[in-house]
This record gives sequence, structure tokens and C-alpha cells, in this order.
Amino acid sequence: MHEHEHTHHGDNHTHQRYSDRPHPESVVLDIGDDLGALIVYTDASLHGSEIEISRDGQDRDRSHKDVLERGPEANPAFTAVFDRLSEGSYTLWVDGAKQEHGVQVTGGLVAELDWRTSSQLVAS
Repeated sequence: MHEHEHTHHGDNHTHQRYSDRPHPESVVLDIGDDLGALIVYTDASLHGSEIEISRDGQDRDRSHKDVLERGPEANPAFTAVFDRLSEGSYTLWVDGAKQEHGVQVTGGLVAELDWRTSSQLVAS
């Protein structure tokens, strides 16, 4: 969902992007058998950014998730949560640039990747 303006009954207003608001609600993951999940933790600087994911070797077939602010207001985490991933190895992308290759996802499990300490994301 992207921000846009339009008119209703003579009033201009802007719709908020889904990523703009905090997300304190729980996340339900669809995993099991050969489906796993991946949680990517980032710094606040990536809040609202899209992280794309593709199977290794299938760079053109990507899906994406927004980095959302989750958890308590006093100590939020900024995460992108991918579920329903087939077991295998994945590549992650930000702004069209490959960031991480060979990320393993195992069926029935949640893999975690911490980018909070990495200041070396590749700029596109």
C-alpha cells in the first residue's frame, strides 16, 4: 500500500501507508512440514522499506515484505516477517541490491537474520 491523495466531498487527504503505524499485534506464522519462516531484524533506518526475497538462483521471481515497527512502544523492533517459505536457500534484496545470499529456511522452523549490527548494506 502506498501513500496517495484524493478528494472526498471536496476534502483532500492522504492515506497512511501500512508501515507508518506501529504494529503491536501478534504475528501468526503459517509454517509446518516443508514450509518455514524468516524474520529479518533491522535498524529503524529501514522502517517502511521493502525487503525482497527470492530462492537462490531465481533472482527474478521475488516477493517482498515491509519493515514494520513491532512490539512495545518503549522498545520497538523493526522487522520484516516472511512465512510460507518452502524449505531451501534464499537471497534477500533491498532497493534492488542483493544483500544476503544463502539464507537457509527449514520446514517447520523460524529462521532469524539480524541486520541491526550490519552497517554494510549494499547501496543500489
